[in-house]
Amino acid sequence: MESPLSKRSIRKNIPQPIREDGAGATDLGPRDIMRDIENPDLLVPPVTDAGSLPNLKFSFSDTHMQLNHGGWSREITIRELPIATTLSGVNMRLTPGGIRELHWHQQAEWSYMILGKARITAVDQNGRNFIADVEQGDLWYFPPGIPHSIQGLEEGCEFLLVFDDGSFSDLNTLSISDWFAHTPKEVLGKNFGVPETAFAQIPTQQKYIFQAQVPGSLESQIVPDPYGTVPESLIHKVHEQEPIVTPGGSVRIVDSSTFPISKTIAAALVEIKPGAMREMHWHPNNDEWQYYLTGTGRMTVFAADGRARTFDYRAGDVGYVPFAYGHYIENTGTETLWFFEIFKSDRFADISLNQWMALTPKDLVRENINAVPELMEALRKQKRPVV
Repeated sequence: MESPLSKRSIRKNIPQPIREDGAGATDLGPRDIMRDIENPDLLVPPVTDAGSLPNLKFSFSDTHMQLNHGGWSREITIRELPIATTLSGVNMRLTPGGIRELHWHQQAEWSYMILGKARITAVDQNGRNFIADVEQGDLWYFPPGIPHSIQGLEEGCEFLLVFDDGSFSDLNTLSISDWFAHTPKEVLGKNFGVPETAFAQIPTQQKYIFQAQVPGSLESQIVPDPYGTVPESLIHKVHEQEPIVTPGGSVRIVDSSTFPISKTIAAALVEIKPGAMREMHWHPNNDEWQYYLTGTGRMTVFAADGRARTFDYRAGDVGYVPFAYGHYIENTGTETLWFFEIFKSDRFADISLNQWMALTPKDLVRENINAVPELMEALRKQKRPVV
């Protein structure tokens, strides 16, 4: 039998809602200790937190898994994260040969390949096609209404999909199988100029994700198009893009200036080394939707009128910052923190607190915050996204 002493010793390692200044008390009731360990700044908020900001975090691990032969999907919409009105996200896995069926959306689709390889296809409104292979680190973008598909190659794949509408669910897409299933066969026959019997085996409902054979080489799958191919590439190799490098990490900005087809979604891929942070800043053009790829971090969001709240994030989490709210992201772990900042916009824009102060008359800054000479001398006129 375990002694009471050892039980007390174990309890010492359990985090308690007690701040260093003595505020708070032990939590003796039923509790999810693992959750408390993962969210230290919710259990013991910094003394600077105040007010009633809504939840700004949701994990894909807490979502419903849609399991299919050929892969799976899970999503975060305003149903899961009500504050996130501008964008929604889907995490999807396809097996080797697994197909996300031929479909289209009313929303634009921006995507990042997390692992593996896939083949994407699309046809635009002018009858121009696009067939290409994407691999780990690649982005792709399908404008609203453009029909497309995704298929896992030899090793399968896992990717992030982001849509420019927070209420959009990927399960509500316009799919070829669903349309066939809900169209009279005699109409299908007239449309394609074949007998009704040609549609005897069509699906009776949406297939969504399904298993198929791994396709042949890209060269063997190319379909000659009398109208040519889509003129603007639907893919972008973000890791081959020249980054903004600072001593604390790096930033790669992807918007319509670097990825021209991406007209409604802009992003920044941010690297923060241990001990570093994404500087205090805000965005003057739209809300920020975040996806954490590796590492652990924390973010305090400032909302005016004395309101501020701190959240802890880890790989697989989604964060959100409402329009123009001040914030930072700090690496709290021992490995590099990688995450995306994503916006419903054609351009990326941010305002640095440090740079703003440096480019404002010194006396004005000094009088506003009672700044000491040491701070005034440290201000930088050049923006440094990671410090």
